[in-house]
Amino acid sequence: MVQAREIDPSASPLDYYGYELRRLREGAGLKQSQLGDIIYCTGSLIGMVENGRRVPTRDFSERVDAALGTDGHFSRLVGLVLRSVLPTWFQAYAEMEARAAFISAYQSQVVYGLLQTEAYARAVLATGLPERLDELVAARMERHRILHQEKAPMVWVVLDEGVLHRPIGGRQVMRAQLAHLLSFHGNRWVQIQMLPCAAGEHAGLIGSFNGLRFANDPDVVYTEDLISGHMTANPDTVREAALRYAHLQAAALSVEDSAALIAQVMEERYGEQPEPDRRAVA
Repeated sequence: MVQAREIDPSASPLDYYGYELRRLREGAGLKQSQLGDIIYCTGSLIGMVENGRRVPTRDFSERVDAALGTDGHFSRLVGLVLRSVLPTWFQAYAEMEARAAFISAYQSQVVYGLLQTEAYARAVLATGLPERLDELVAARMERHRILHQEKAPMVWVVLDEGVLHRPIGGRQVMRAQLAHLLSFHGNRWVQIQMLPCAAGEHAGLIGSFNGLRFANDPDVVYTEDLISGHMTANPDTVREAALRYAHLQAAALSVEDSAALIAQVMEERYGEQPEPDRRAVA
């Protein structure tokens, strides 16, 4: 059993989650090990979450809700907890992304975050050598929930063709990632266009950027540099970004041709490799 420590529930979403877990577990008359047995984890994991030393996952939260009969309490809290794990400079963007009506994204180096598989995201995030990789991956996967909510945003993504050829995570990870991109084909709310290398110079040479459009608030443009991200609602910047994005869409392949290119690269570059011919040379 993990030694309990005093928790200030107002200190952070993670501390509030841990405080609530301990309070409701004890209210149910369960020891950490007993709750662990019910939700198929160790009592020490329960203790670490209660002490704010481990970030809970959504699956963990749903199982706790079922075990304690808490009517989705922890499933609602975990979204706040996982968002708090994100870098401070990114949290404001994640909150606005979650309530956007329309998201447009151009990515020149990697697959757009909302479309990444878990394995691909892990490989991307590992390049920054984070100390809490598992938590960052869980937080990125949590962002994907907006694609499946009742009023999902319209998401339009333009990816540079180089993204398909950059073997992040290795052959199997890339094959699964490209298959995931193809799974959105036919989804009216998620559209993917590929910007072919043959396009030459284009309006996105300045780098990747995202646009967020809202029902009742000004549009926002988001960019990143080496250190952090930046959002602006400056009308001139928003107008320039919209113009550049329109040019990128015009230069990109159609949605249908883009899917064909993704499928082609998936098979030719990341398909099953034939076994080498081991026969002796005469």
